[in-house]
Amino acid sequence: MTTAPILVADCVGKRYRERWVLRSASLRAQPGELRALLGRNGVGKSTLMKIAAGLVIPDSGTVRFDGRARETTRLHRLAREGLFLLPDHDLLSAAFSIREHLHFVGRAGTPNGMDEAIETLSLGPLLDARPPELSSGERRRAEVALAWVRRPRCLLADEPLRHLAPIDGELLLGVLRSMTADGCAVIVTGNEVPSLLAAAHHVTWCTDGTTYELGPPFMARHDERFMKDFLGRGIRDS
Repeated sequence: MTTAPILVADCVGKRYRERWVLRSASLRAQPGELRALLGRNGVGKSTLMKIAAGLVIPDSGTVRFDGRARETTRLHRLAREGLFLLPDHDLLSAAFSIREHLHFVGRAGTPNGMDEAIETLSLGPLLDARPPELSSGERRRAEVALAWVRRPRCLLADEPLRHLAPIDGELLLGVLRSMTADGCAVIVTGNEVPSLLAAAHHVTWCTDGTTYELGPPFMARHDERFMKDFLGRGIRDS
């Protein structure tokens, strides 16, 4: 029996001035599944994620979370409802230490979630540091820890591997896969295609203002238009 998607965005369109970034794009977040949303830079992946999270209002289309229509809202309200957006920057406040961030989020999380996150993401030595004192990899680990502690039902992670060393990227993808094993629905964007194809259960391709569901990664690797237009042949056997 197939579980129904917890998040559904259908026929989404978005225009900025005279330019249509999205014309008819769709997105699904499936419990227990990591979906990779792939496409060239500028095709609207981040816009689609923000629309799915309710932070940007589409010009057309519908977004439903947990069976209910979604309108623009705030991140803390999204988190209470079980939807967590990990943006591509500026999730952490420079005014607070990592420990303070985790304690704040942990009030609504699981009892052992904070200790698990600290251990899994190797944050122990960083707890009293503030975000400006950390490397990009350390900041990203701390941001993913906030999602881990919150235990969302759906996580939208926009470019989580950007500017990360391979070892940090591997760690973060492992954490995201662990979250899906606990039933979380995860959607990830990024340009680190080999890593994302290796981690994903399902691939959605965003191009020309719309989206295509390519299925499991092995099917995406054999989609000729996807290979030619976005990846090039070299990725097939990587």
